[in-house]
Amino acid sequence: MRILCLLFPFFLLLLQGAAGFSFAPGSKKECERIKGHCSFSPCYFPFITTGKCSFLFFCCKK
Repeated sequence: MRILCLLFPFFLLLLQGAAGFSFAPGSKKECERIKGHCSFSPCYFPFITTGKCSFLFFCCKK
């Protein structure tokens, strides 16, 4: 019974983390939809940062 009490919070954290990763590809597609591109570094002239593709990638648009 103690094992169930310890495993339940672990599974909740696992599911919560998995839900956050499912949104990353949608952001990249949205960036490409507005005719932008994803860049690892912040955008430089003549591009401007219009959003984020994922945690480390920025959406750049001319």
